[in-house]
Amino acid sequence: MQKFYAMLVLVAIAISLITITVYVLIFKNEVNIFAECRGGQVAGNIGGSFSLINQDGLVVTDIDVIKEPSLLYFGYTFCPDICPLDTYRNVEAVRVLDKKGFSVTPIFVTFDPQRDTTEVLKEFSDFMHPKMIALTGSVEQIKKITKKYRVYYKKQNNDDEQNYLIDHTAFTYLVLPEIGFVDFFRRELTAEQLADKVACFMRKI
Repeated sequence: MQKFYAMLVLVAIAISLITITVYVLIFKNEVNIFAECRGGQVAGNIGGSFSLINQDGLVVTDIDVIKEPSLLYFGYTFCPDICPLDTYRNVEAVRVLDKKGFSVTPIFVTFDPQRDTTEVLKEFSDFMHPKMIALTGSVEQIKKITKKYRVYYKKQNNDDEQNYLIDHTAFTYLVLPEIGFVDFFRRELTAEQLADKVACFMRKI
């Protein structure tokens, strides 16, 4: 009887080892599938689920919004230079990708819900690109998504309720449906360079 139980234990251990090995191989393959597209290694967990409000005033989640590869950018419409330039660069990259046969959605998330109302975001997104999705939400909702994407932002001139500026990071994030965040891009890239990098990822899907 003891030999029987010992054999069962050995079989259980063998099955566990096989399961772990298969999991590791599958996980490693998922990670490495985009390795040649990345400029460097992305450390830690970035991104995740969210619930916000789009430019039409509708409550949407990440599942509703990210239905195809998307370029996600955090900014604010009252930004004097960086945000509009980066957003325009992103939509130009989307146009370049469209010519290459790749469909990508540009997404703009504000961290200035006080001034970026749905009406303001609607006008901004319509001007930028017909496919653009612009998102806002409560202060807490914005804090949650910016924390998940490790976005830094800090309001300046707190005494002025209308003409304040916001210090912030300026990265663009590539997010894929069902996969999530895969890479981020700096603002130094041109629209063509950004499109080439995104195309590399899309060819791997």
